[in-house]
Amino acid sequence: MAFSLPLEQLYALLSHYFFITVRLAALLTAAPVFGENGVPKRVRIGLAVLAAVLIGGHLPESGIGVYSWQGVWVIAKQVIIGASIGLAMQLLFATVRMAGEIIGMQMGLSFATFFDPAAGNSPVIARFLNLLVTLLFLVFNGHLWLIAFLAESFHQLPVNDAPLHAGGFLYLVQQAGIIFRQGLMLGLPIISVLLCINFTLGLLNRLTPQLSIFVVGFPLTLTAGMVALSLIAQTLAPFFERLMASGFENLSTLIMAFS
Repeated sequence: MAFSLPLEQLYALLSHYFFITVRLAALLTAAPVFGENGVPKRVRIGLAVLAAVLIGGHLPESGIGVYSWQGVWVIAKQVIIGASIGLAMQLLFATVRMAGEIIGMQMGLSFATFFDPAAGNSPVIARFLNLLVTLLFLVFNGHLWLIAFLAESFHQLPVNDAPLHAGGFLYLVQQAGIIFRQGLMLGLPIISVLLCINFTLGLLNRLTPQLSIFVVGFPLTLTAGMVALSLIAQTLAPFFERLMASGFENLSTLIMAFS
């Protein structure tokens, strides 16, 4: 028995899954881990299509065609929602990278840069901390939680032509302050230690001008910074775990603000 499907139903079915795929593809492009340049575009598109097939069967159809003015707006809306969720998660990694940049500058390693495909030329300490939190993100199943959260977002923000509330954009901008608040909290112990060392070296330079502070200061600050960095590395996992928990709570508030 041959399987037949009317053209109108086929068109509606393709439109339904296409809108879902667009939101997923926007998320995978902007989200951490998935959005890295090392991940091929074919892999991201394949994951988006696969997830859309798994999710789309449980969602109601929007009844909006792709080739229409409403369809253009719905596509733009899905891109905004998916990219906003991915950007909100990128703020967590930007927080750790900023802490690494501050630590590297205080240690005197601001000249030692490493090419990061995601952030360009970044200090070595920032790149090292970014790799650690990426591994922690995968260990804590953050990638699975992120996809599950996006699947739940279709219930609060369904595929329709309703406008997005402006409060969501304002909330996303306000949450960017987490980069400075939490980044400073992560690097504050090392910054305090190195500040005390620099203050002591400055005092010694005043008391004993014969002492070459530039010869002694750099290896001293570098050694103290490495020791302090190894000590706070033990607290990086619980810190990032709390940061992830607050990040997903902020995502829930962001979706509510958009709706």
